[in-house]
Amino acid sequence: MAISFNNALGIHQYTVGVRERNSEVISTNIAQANTPGFKAKGMDFQRALQAATSEASIGLSRTNGRHIAASTNVTGEVLYRVPNQPDTGDGNTVDVDVERNLFMQNQLRHQASLDFLGGKFKNLTKAIKGE
Repeated sequence: MAISFNNALGIHQYTVGVRERNSEVISTNIAQANTPGFKAKGMDFQRALQAATSEASIGLSRTNGRHIAASTNVTGEVLYRVPNQPDTGDGNTVDVDVERNLFMQNQLRHQASLDFLGGKFKNLTKAIKGE
């Protein structure tokens, strides 16, 4: 009998990737906190998760017939955030305190998904071994 990883692992296999992408976006905001004119960006986690679970992909165009055909999974759209603070005069919309809190929340949820996946793999290993 074949094991369906989609059924066995559930949604956590997708949340890990979306959380990693969200972490990249937030850390970019933190890194650009002092850059004049930089606009803070963010992801809609639910939309990104829906895109990841739908297994939608974007086909990459080939400009030459000898190029390898490839596609990439859609991991969510990155949008500009509505600023929480008034403009400080340099056009930068990053609020470092908000970004740090979002980063911490995202990392905690990422770790929770990894822990759930670890438990699922542990149970699959036990099932395979017949324990």
